[in-house]
Amino acid sequence: MSIRHPCILLCALACALPGWSQTRASDSPAAPAATAPAAVAAQWTLAQALAAARDNSDVIQSRQALAAARADVLSADHAPLPVFSSKATSMDLQHGLGPGNVLTRKRIDKSVGIDWTWERGNKRELRTQAAQRAADAAQADVEDTQTQQLQAALAAYYDLLAAQERVRETAEIERSMGELARLADRRVKAGDLSAQDAARTRIEAERARADTQAATQLQEQAALALAQVTASSLAVQAGGTDWPALPAQPTAATPGAAPGSGPLDGGGDLGAWAEARADVRAAIARVQSAQAALDNASALRKSDWTVGASVDHYPGTSNRLLEVRVQIPLQWGYQFQGEIGRAQAELTRAQDALDNTRRLALLDLQHLQQAALSAARRAASYDEGVLPRARQVAQSAELAYRKGAMPLTDLLDAQRTLRATALEALSARADYAKAQGAWLLRTQPQTLLGSLP
Repeated sequence: MSIRHPCILLCALACALPGWSQTRASDSPAAPAATAPAAVAAQWTLAQALAAARDNSDVIQSRQALAAARADVLSADHAPLPVFSSKATSMDLQHGLGPGNVLTRKRIDKSVGIDWTWERGNKRELRTQAAQRAADAAQADVEDTQTQQLQAALAAYYDLLAAQERVRETAEIERSMGELARLADRRVKAGDLSAQDAARTRIEAERARADTQAATQLQEQAALALAQVTASSLAVQAGGTDWPALPAQPTAATPGAAPGSGPLDGGGDLGAWAEARADVRAAIARVQSAQAALDNASALRKSDWTVGASVDHYPGTSNRLLEVRVQIPLQWGYQFQGEIGRAQAELTRAQDALDNTRRLALLDLQHLQQAALSAARRAASYDEGVLPRARQVAQSAELAYRKGAMPLTDLLDAQRTLRATALEALSARADYAKAQGAWLLRTQPQTLLGSLP
């Protein structure tokens, strides 16, 4: 019995080791399927997240609107269809129709004819031009929707990446505070520390554990947000470390500099970038469509003629009678003022929308640039100065406390400062990653999208 008990104890400890049961299950061919591990969350890179967001449900709906707009072009680009007509007239009901075949002998004036509307005033070309410009606007709307979804996916990805880093950071702080609490308990037993100070260390350890739990919950929420914007039905995780490199010396825009010289390059013409945005191009296309619609409404004053011809057959008179006709609408008392007035109002509204879109696009670019520059400075200050000093102070305080050269209050203050600084530094890096990504998606999208499938 004394020999078997250690064996049983060793087996129990081995089973408790992380990964032991999974290794044994994989080694045994007869392992039941119920012991298979749960599905692991998909590891996504930033490129994979952007590729998924580029074709999500919102983008698909925009593409359907584009397909409808292109169908409108086909509807507009055709002439009026000819109209076939047939009739039977001059039937003498008093004296009868006479003997013989209905089509050849009876006294019925029969005719067949075709009528066709001749559109004047270049209406077909103007109608097609208005539909084509509307389709161009729908195409730009698809690009703008893609950009918005890419921005949302990029922000969600970096939120998830920051949440994962936050979990690791808080877990490390929790581990450090747990060791400190155990050290305090040993010092209490040795009579070197008061029970009150030991209780304070345990409180800080519990607070660190609560912070880890809160960080884990935030990570789960960030994963759901990324899955939503990428239309993923599975749990996702941010794989790797896709943090963008911080610029050495982030500076403000330098007039006259060559565009593309850096991720936060401000030397490019913001006005040119604003004009190249999809939302501005869509607004320009809608103005062009409204102008073509106004020209088409004005062309209604030039009446469309309907021309036609019929061949008559009237037994007893002639078998080959020809009728030629022209119908011309008489515009008496109305000159299409309503259609022209509505088209003019639509053009004015489209022009106002274009002016507003241009203004907002320029302000948005200025905001994105300034936000990226500010975030870069803040992240660099934490990465290069504040966080390393906070870690050094915390390490020195912990070493001094272990040697009894520092009171517990000072050590806890140093630990709190490190914990707050580390989380602030992580938040600053995430803010910079999102701001820089949003700037690039609006100005130099190929920098981020060039490698996408």
